Amino acid sequence: MPLVGEPIVRREDARLLRGQGRFVDDLHVDGMLHAALFRSAWPHGRIRNIDVAAAAALPGVFGVFTLSDFSAFLKPIRSRIAAMPGFENFLQLPLATDKVRYVGEPMALVVATSPYVAEDAISLISAEIDELPPVLNWEGAARAATLIHESAGTNHSSISVGRGNTEAAFRTAPYVRRETFSVQRHTAVPMETRGLVAVWDEGQCCMTVSGITKVPFFNRTTLAAMLDLPESSVVMKVADAGGGFGVRGEFYPEDFLIPFVARKLNRPVKWVEDRREHFLATNHSRETACDLEIACDRNGIIVGLRGEVTIDIGAYARGTGGTSPTRCAQFLPGPYRIPNFACTVNAYVSNKTPSGTYRGPGRVEANFFRERLIDIAANDLGIDPAEIRRRNFVTAQEMPFNIGKLVNYEPPAQFDSGDFGAVFEQALNEIGWVKKNSLQGRMIEGRCHGIGFASFVESSAGGLKEKARIRLGRNGILDVFVGSTSSGQGHETVFAQVCADALHLSLDRIRIICASTDELEEGFGTWHSRSAVMSGNAVRTTAQAFIDRLKSTASEYFGRPNVELEWRDGHIHRSDTDASVNLEALATFAADRGEVVDVTATFDYTEAKPFSYGTHAAHVAVDPRTGAVELVDFIAIEDIGRVLNPLIVHSQALGAIVQGLGGTFLEHLRYDEEGQLLTASFADYLLPSATDFPNIRGHFMELALAPGNPLGAKGAGEGGIVAVAAAVSNAVSAALSSFRVQIRELPLSPPRIWQLVQDSQAKSH
Repeated sequence: MPLVGEPIVRREDARLLRGQGRFVDDLHVDGMLHAALFRSAWPHGRIRNIDVAAAAALPGVFGVFTLSDFSAFLKPIRSRIAAMPGFENFLQLPLATDKVRYVGEPMALVVATSPYVAEDAISLISAEIDELPPVLNWEGAARAATLIHESAGTNHSSISVGRGNTEAAFRTAPYVRRETFSVQRHTAVPMETRGLVAVWDEGQCCMTVSGITKVPFFNRTTLAAMLDLPESSVVMKVADAGGGFGVRGEFYPEDFLIPFVARKLNRPVKWVEDRREHFLATNHSRETACDLEIACDRNGIIVGLRGEVTIDIGAYARGTGGTSPTRCAQFLPGPYRIPNFACTVNAYVSNKTPSGTYRGPGRVEANFFRERLIDIAANDLGIDPAEIRRRNFVTAQEMPFNIGKLVNYEPPAQFDSGDFGAVFEQALNEIGWVKKNSLQGRMIEGRCHGIGFASFVESSAGGLKEKARIRLGRNGILDVFVGSTSSGQGHETVFAQVCADALHLSLDRIRIICASTDELEEGFGTWHSRSAVMSGNAVRTTAQAFIDRLKSTASEYFGRPNVELEWRDGHIHRSDTDASVNLEALATFAADRGEVVDVTATFDYTEAKPFSYGTHAAHVAVDPRTGAVELVDFIAIEDIGRVLNPLIVHSQALGAIVQGLGGTFLEHLRYDEEGQLLTASFADYLLPSATDFPNIRGHFMELALAPGNPLGAKGAGEGGIVAVAAAVSNAVSAALSSFRVQIRELPLSPPRIWQLVQDSQAKSH
């Protein structure tokens, strides 16, 4: 029976639940020292002096390192993907040099015999800073009275994308509506913070770094260049990771600083980020606004959409800092047949923690902006909000559907396949739209009820290729090395299912290993919902090459007979006799000849990349007296092509929905007027708990297998978060329709909703 498509329980869970996981802080090396960073307490200022004498004199301190120790090796941390024009002027050096530009920027580093001594030493360092006015929003950045990067001559970068003729469409449209929306700054909060262990082997001239969780091969290349080492002298070791969600595993300043001091001291060095550092130094995300305008005919057919997206990327352009602004522009039109579209994207630097990717970067924002405006337009035109979407969906008959060049660094794209309308109708059925429509805005026992929905498309399978490797052990067990890293997605199970099906073996014969850089010649990591598609198909491709290699070895085993050999049931069979040879025998035969059956192959994605798609629907009850919102019901329906493991993908969906609800209702990184982060602990930064949202559901349909890859899979990791804020905000607006409240800003905290109700009532009087 095929294993792909079966709800196999995650194989990795037993090991992790028994405490047998191996995370970076579990690593202990003889002679290991511990590092702590002295970080800027100033958002903006010129560095006059850093006094480290008291810290260096503390017993147990092995060294205090400042700019003079690093300066010969400091190089800007380059962008990995999504660089916008001018971002090269905003790159970060691993250590502050002449200026500090955000609270949390590294200024010095202490290495000591224990993490506690290192932290004590940090508290003894003092700095003299000539403070400069902090730039804390894009309005201030646009005025350019204060330049954050003087050499750039600006605080701003922009691009424009589009298709069709928006000016003509808006000039002739009978209906036009313009609104401004915004999403707050928040971030991913994985269970495990970032950490590194760096070990320098002077004799072998080799740097080994453990703790990279997302793109180890990219980080190897980057670190090797910064340390002036050949790539072969840098090894990135992959271990277990307690969550990622986009923010972990990029190349951060610490990814250079810790290996540098390990080589300088010729001692292993460990650094593990504390939770406050996570809020101050790990990538933030979102904080995006959009001035969006829609043009429709009298029947609600959308003829044009144009917008201006503005995003605060923080003090520097980090490795993925351009992803959110550029993807926001790409996904503003969504799954709709909008012939005329134009968008300008503005990215501003500020004196805040730099931004990067967080699950669904740009997609969450774009869907909130567009779906809110569609609901507003439907209300203005007197059209059912479901019907206006039906009239505008790209249909299954129109697939593949060209969307044009909407990303400045990518070629034109197209929706590969799908039936947006069918998924939409399923979501409406699940939420009970026909029966509940009459509840819109009705007050029942002091609470106003509302139903909202939002549709989306989501690209996936980033990158052009991925590799996998299969090695046969003498015990007949296959070690399968994949280029995708895992931070809890279920790789060990899903890729084993794919390999087992391709080789017609049982799961217990296969061991999946997320490859370190010394175990696979090349890999591209985990990002852009790519693992199932890229590594899944790479495993399948490699399995086919592995069978060919087995046949070649079996031919030698049988004395190179001129007969056909067949692989089935875990054996190579001769076609002329009943003779066969199993994996253990072939492994032993190869070993006796000084060989290993070891195959590496590449999956190249040569066709249009797949787009998953779906609809989220929410039923809420809002208390207008307090602003409290109860999520009565929430359903997410998505088509991700072939579902490789329903149990795992369902869990992914539920986790993504809860993350989306946290960003919709609770999470908010707030700064005061002096540039100090006010929400740097769990006492101030609210996260959803297990009891907050009990009524959430997620289902997957297999309506349109991806035509571009043999597995037929589409990305599944991010779709569950993409439309949460949009669906819930539409539901809250519907619930408060009698108060004429329209949600334009996140998060939907009780005080904000209460204030909207109060403001509306004041206007009506």
